[in-house]
Amino acid sequence: MPTILPRIRRNRRGRFQVRLPREERAVLRRLAGELRELLGTEDPALARLYPPGHASDPRSEEQYRELVRGDLTAQRLAALQVVERTLDASELDEEEIGAWLRVVNDLRLVLGTRLDVTDELNERGLPPSDERAPLFDVYRYLTWLEWQVVEALAAGLPETEAEP
Repeated sequence: MPTILPRIRRNRRGRFQVRLPREERAVLRRLAGELRELLGTEDPALARLYPPGHASDPRSEEQYRELVRGDLTAQRLAALQVVERTLDASELDEEEIGAWLRVVNDLRLVLGTRLDVTDELNERGLPPSDERAPLFDVYRYLTWLEWQVVEALAAGLPETEAEP
């Protein structure tokens, strides 16, 4: 059985090699553009990106949103800019891979909200006949890619000894 190399891995210089096929990069490029457009809206799919601060008090919630939403959006747009700029790169630095992680996670959250993903749905999946199946496949791909990024980042962490 052939060995499957990770799509993203840390190299000896502490940088991150990206081995994504052109098709996967094209999907990420399209999704990043869609997220950029969506961030300027009040689409309900963004709910997980902007969790409530004061759900029980509408006035406090409104004030909270006014205070933090702009900053959160600016951070997301900055991460999107990094990802869009580095989508064709074969190597990323720590800051760039961090932006990739944030964007992939945001994309997963938006798709998961749209699909109403639950633990049960995540486990059993969707039948191919379900019209949401292609979008769910993208959600699963993003979940896997996020795992790849986390594994690559974790590879650079110092080993800790377990307590006896």
